Amino acid sequence: MSMVGNLRKVAHLARQGRPVDLSHPARSPLGSTVVNCVIYRDGIRQEAAPTIEESVARVRKRGHGFVWLGLHEPTKTEFARVAELFGLHPLAVEDAVHAHQRPKVEQYDDVLFAVFKSVAYVEHEELTATSEVVDTGEIMVFAGPDFVVTVRHGRHGSLGPLREDLEADPDQLAKGPAAVLHAIADHVVDDYVTVTDAVQNDIDQVETDVFSPQGSKAADAGRIYQLKRELLELKRAVVPLGRPLQVLATEPTRIIEPEIRAYFRDVADHLTRATEQITAFDALLDSILQAHLAQVTVAQNEDARKITAWAAIIAVPTMVCGVYGMNFDHMPELHWRFGYPLALAVIATACFLIHRGFKRNGWL
Repeated sequence: MSMVGNLRKVAHLARQGRPVDLSHPARSPLGSTVVNCVIYRDGIRQEAAPTIEESVARVRKRGHGFVWLGLHEPTKTEFARVAELFGLHPLAVEDAVHAHQRPKVEQYDDVLFAVFKSVAYVEHEELTATSEVVDTGEIMVFAGPDFVVTVRHGRHGSLGPLREDLEADPDQLAKGPAAVLHAIADHVVDDYVTVTDAVQNDIDQVETDVFSPQGSKAADAGRIYQLKRELLELKRAVVPLGRPLQVLATEPTRIIEPEIRAYFRDVADHLTRATEQITAFDALLDSILQAHLAQVTVAQNEDARKITAWAAIIAVPTMVCGVYGMNFDHMPELHWRFGYPLALAVIATACFLIHRGFKRNGWL
């Protein structure tokens, strides 16, 4: 039986209410990777087709509307069907399957391929040297004349709420695949702004600890380094998207109409804000780290001065006792009745004067 026939058989069994084993590769080649497959016409969601192939056939037969297929972490074998059905370029297909790509936008004939890094803030009660602050994923978008294929990688970044928001605005959704691409870009960049605002709270807390009365004792260099590492991960997701958004906002393409390009310019402005925040955070963390290291150095110097001062005080009785511990018969005041109290008085007076001098100079 052909692959299309297998899918039709699955749909027929489902309509009859009979159980279907979706994990069987012959019956469901895409397994559980399909999140949703919807037809839109004039911005209105249409009745679902039993198979992806039939959804595409309906749209192309009418010559109007588009299909939105959502996938989550498909394998190479699973995505091969989709690539063949929509005529996707092999290079873009390889990027979509293997993930770990930089944000970018590429044009393959009449198909636009975009890669976005999705981010999410990881809630934590207290920032430690091993705390995870930022979690990243990826969203790949294939936008063609009559289809949108989204491929999501990672634990977050669900597009379900975004789809509902778009369906609530038929006029915008009626603008076609370009409107979906803009909505995804806007959604991703809004998450950037949200995460940067959340990260600022962690930075403020670290800054407060560093400049608190406890200073170096309250702060921890490991926390600062960990926050810088997490900020670097956020920076790698946000900053490279600047150029792709400029391409979408300014350069003419077959998929994106001039009206939609204006929306991308607005998204680019929001991205600029997030980028500037991250750059400022990076510089601020550098300053906080330098201040913390300076505090540690000052604390070490103070400890060294205290140790030196006490060593100088202890040296006086050590010297006096060392002298009188020598085995000589003729020593000053050795057989005098008040020699011992006098030696103790000299030691105590000398130690007091030295201690007072160090105290005045701030060494103790």
